[in-house]
Amino acid sequence: MFKKLFSIFLFTTIGVCSAQQGSVSGTITDTTGEPVPFAHVIIKADGIGVSADQNGAYELKNLLPNTYEIVVSSVGYHSAKQQVEVRSNTEVTLNFTLEQGNELEQVEVFGNRYEHPDKIEALTRLPLAPYEQIQSISVVSEKLIEQQGNLTISEATKNVPGVYTFATYGNQRESMSSRGFRGIPILKNGVRINSDFRGVGVLTDMQGVDNIQVLKGAASITQGVATDLGSPGGVINIVTKTPRYQFGGNVSGRVGSFGQARTTYDVYGPLNNSKNLAFRINGTFEKGDSFRDKVEGERFYINPSLEWRIDNKSKLTMEMDYLDDSRTPDIGTVNLGENNTNAIYDMPYDQFLGFETDRSNTMNQTYSIRFNRELDDQLDLQVAYYHSNLDLDSRGASLGNAITDNEDNAIYNQRIRGFSNSERNDKNSVLQVDLIGDKLETGSIKHTFQVGMDYRSSSYSTFSQTISNLDTIDVFAPINNTLPSNIAFGTPNEGEASSRSLGFVAQDVVTFNSWLKSFLGIRYSTTKTDTDTESVSNDAFNPLAGIIVTPYQNINVFASYTNSAYPRTASRLDENGEPLGNERFDQLEAGIKTNWLDNKLRFNFTYFKINNKNINLPVYDENWVATGFYQKGGNDERKGVELELTGRLLDNLELIGGYSYIDAQYKEHTSFVYGSAPLNTPKHTFNLYMNYGFKGALEGLTFGGGAYYTGKRPINDWSAGAVTHEGIVPNQKPFDVDAYTLVNLQASYRFNRNWNFRVIANNVFDEIGYNAYRTRFINQTDPFNLAGVVTYSF
Repeated sequence: MFKKLFSIFLFTTIGVCSAQQGSVSGTITDTTGEPVPFAHVIIKADGIGVSADQNGAYELKNLLPNTYEIVVSSVGYHSAKQQVEVRSNTEVTLNFTLEQGNELEQVEVFGNRYEHPDKIEALTRLPLAPYEQIQSISVVSEKLIEQQGNLTISEATKNVPGVYTFATYGNQRESMSSRGFRGIPILKNGVRINSDFRGVGVLTDMQGVDNIQVLKGAASITQGVATDLGSPGGVINIVTKTPRYQFGGNVSGRVGSFGQARTTYDVYGPLNNSKNLAFRINGTFEKGDSFRDKVEGERFYINPSLEWRIDNKSKLTMEMDYLDDSRTPDIGTVNLGENNTNAIYDMPYDQFLGFETDRSNTMNQTYSIRFNRELDDQLDLQVAYYHSNLDLDSRGASLGNAITDNEDNAIYNQRIRGFSNSERNDKNSVLQVDLIGDKLETGSIKHTFQVGMDYRSSSYSTFSQTISNLDTIDVFAPINNTLPSNIAFGTPNEGEASSRSLGFVAQDVVTFNSWLKSFLGIRYSTTKTDTDTESVSNDAFNPLAGIIVTPYQNINVFASYTNSAYPRTASRLDENGEPLGNERFDQLEAGIKTNWLDNKLRFNFTYFKINNKNINLPVYDENWVATGFYQKGGNDERKGVELELTGRLLDNLELIGGYSYIDAQYKEHTSFVYGSAPLNTPKHTFNLYMNYGFKGALEGLTFGGGAYYTGKRPINDWSAGAVTHEGIVPNQKPFDVDAYTLVNLQASYRFNRNWNFRVIANNVFDEIGYNAYRTRFINQTDPFNLAGVVTYSF
């Protein structure tokens, strides 16, 4: 069946008939007459384009008779536009001269207006901009990250509606959520960093980030089966910076509250006279303390890359990314009440619950090699290999339950303190091969298609030692932060597992006319997972179908359906001893995508509904005792809406606004109360950011500010009578963590083309908010803090 469908797909997409029409060619130079190599040349109306060669020469072929507006852009230059009339079987010469300018002026808060974001094919596998895709995609550009002074994933993605912090696990890592799913996968350049299925998060540095891409909802077509709990909620892809063919760069220094000191550098340019070989290297070193005593950290980061334009049609890009981060884990605070009472203690900043020697060390390296070859004007071959190594080494205190008095009453301010050592090593890799066709014609119908395969491998090993009862502390009294020297650990826990997945995927975007497109796709995946005790194999077919209707030129109305499979282990057996197999997620998504003002302003509205069916549910007897076998059923549901407005209202006024409503419920579940929401899921999130640039005598001065609202959310799941994970009391509704709003302000002044000074004030109203993981970690948001940044660009 699959072979027949695949053959039909190839026959309908590669049967091409096209006639030579007109063409436009020319050269691109700067104001001194020097060629601008590899500039982007795009037909504005439909986004079709080419790259100039190393001598600045370009050619647009197979153009139907018409009048076109051609846009040329290159990093470090102001873009230029010209109109040209193309006639049948004629060749038109059109030259461009680009003026040098601030590179960030060419980039909007969502990225370049005329190009799709770098490496987005790692998520979508199609040569389409986010506006043209059938799924909800948001992009955070390097420009926005710099304007806001973002240093973490959560600080950057707070500009994306419906994306919020799930947990920080004692400020050791960042785990993000979307659409009511915990811990969605975080990729770097298309590859996993941490293979933990629970989505326990990662660390990275914003200095090396070119853009952050958030694909919300099921990405099963391009990413394979949903091997994470959060996979159906979306994917975050962190894209690192790549070489440029004009020499330049910058260095900066940042000092701020809590002893922060940070230096960064970024240098790029050509390596030879012919300008077909370029490099880039950027990095940072940072030290700082925390608002809490005895908590501090430091990090080293470097991101080198090399790109070789082999010829006018071939390009090879090699990248490396290395992070070494060492910090003090911080348990945070405690709840001074029962599971159903919000009595979170505003812990004084001079009170630290751990030990002075507590440490969390993260070492992460990622590597990538990408090869692109233009087979002809409409066919590309893309091959990419990504690999990551992660080493975690953590030692720190833990808190147990409140102690009880002689009458069995809980004393919530007194806690049993434990200690643990843990190590983890992860290796992840992806090999991806795609044949891409753009605007191929079968009669009057055009096809943009992708046929490809990917091979993914993942392995990890863990080691941990724990002592659960080391001493007892009172959060109201001075705390001893010296770790005893005579610790007696119990038996260590060790584990390891590996998985391999092979996938074949085909997608076809069929353009019937100027107002109707259809999306069709199918993926077949095989996954094999090996652990110490079992070996499990799964396979799955995942379809994608949708349409885009364009009633007006700038408006796309879309609707789509896709599903994903969640492999379950062989140990989940029914009462007859048979394995239950994959769980299933069905997603419906519909909405409107628009762009205005010459692609400067974009508005998106999305409705989504995701149902988790065929769940492997544990079976309990009438006394809520586990029977040891499972049944298939259930229906957990997430549905809601997302609104997003990004871009420029005026030439000197930028805006990002977003709102998300999430209705997440456990439905028909054997473990959780019907209608209850998963832990840490807010119904409402809201974000608004504006940046204004002055003109005239105050030109160079900008002011910006943003407000970010996270609604109340349950600290834990609501057990129906059996589940007793940490902090859960069966049949007792968990309390809600309070909503909070953070307000941040920024101001910058560019003295000339070289010097820029920026002031950043975060949480200006000093509002206390909390991010919690059950009751194990309850971490406060940073209080009011200031930073100043000086940047020299060359």
